[in-house]
Amino acid sequence: MKVSIKKSILENMLLNIQPYLEKKDLSQITSHVLLITEESQFVIKATDYEIGLCYHTPEVKIITAGNATANGKKLLDIIKSLKDDEVVLETINDYLYIKQNSSKFKLPMLNPSDFPPFPQIDAKPKFDINSNTLVRSIKKIAPAIDSNNPKFELNGSLIDIKDNSINLVATDTKRLAIVQLEQPTEHNFTLIIPKKAISEIQKLFFDTIEIFYDENTLIASSAHFTFYTKLINGKFPDYQRIIPKNKNYRILLSRESMVDSIKQISIISPEIKITFKPEKIVFESLNDDNIEAKTEIEFKTGLDSDIYLAVNSRYILDFLSNIENSNFTLGFNDSGLPFTLESDNFTTIVMPIMI
Repeated sequence: MKVSIKKSILENMLLNIQPYLEKKDLSQITSHVLLITEESQFVIKATDYEIGLCYHTPEVKIITAGNATANGKKLLDIIKSLKDDEVVLETINDYLYIKQNSSKFKLPMLNPSDFPPFPQIDAKPKFDINSNTLVRSIKKIAPAIDSNNPKFELNGSLIDIKDNSINLVATDTKRLAIVQLEQPTEHNFTLIIPKKAISEIQKLFFDTIEIFYDENTLIASSAHFTFYTKLINGKFPDYQRIIPKNKNYRILLSRESMVDSIKQISIISPEIKITFKPEKIVFESLNDDNIEAKTEIEFKTGLDSDIYLAVNSRYILDFLSNIENSNFTLGFNDSGLPFTLESDNFTTIVMPIMI
């Protein structure tokens, strides 16, 4: 293989591919990127077996077709050190040579045929969703995805497609976040996407994309990349059962006022108590030490008596940092019971702290 490519294009491709590399065991072929010439395209692939990315560009001069592998991090470090000019990549025997003017580097290759195969789209069913809508929705629910939960299905986000709607759901058992999208659908199905894949999707999906799936894999394809992730096998909790059917009280609140007050109190303690009185809202820290914080805002709640919510402040702030509106709705039934935070099609149900 011998190709000539602009340094800026190659560097951008290698930067995007880094999260998919094996970082710990550098003897593994998954610590390498696979470099391929396909017709008039230059392709770079990386995978850790769980997720993978194939990035391609036509902006290359192919002198000799072929393929190669190289340690993905070392190759990026080399390309970063070069000037903004053409770079030549050439394979000789079992080495990849990187050349630019008087600079020359040599990296050992592994056998390209040992590189893990990527799943194929074939006849997989497809569902359509606007990429911007998908990314915005995923960003909203992502903070509620659990980590290292022995129930593997909670370490990912549920995509539940049925009855001309798409629900994106995540829970860490202390809160449940859901975005409900009204959209025509052809099939009823559910997918659980791992947390790492969710993180990468937020960075990648800026193009128009097509999404394909089966029971084991999700593939997203655009003009510039093909992304895949293995899915989590398991049964996601019945999230509809967790959503309160009725709420005795619904209060429209200012996002800015709530954020300012909660952030003040959370300096002292992440766990806070919010008391809704008829004429004001009081915010207090919950802390065992002899440290206290308290603030309040004047607000006609419409309540006849006090109702309080004790909660981890991060759960409310995560919700408020991901809404577009200046106001949101708080729904609850009584002190000590789960409550809801709502803005448009985004809802978070929060379990309170018992005090």
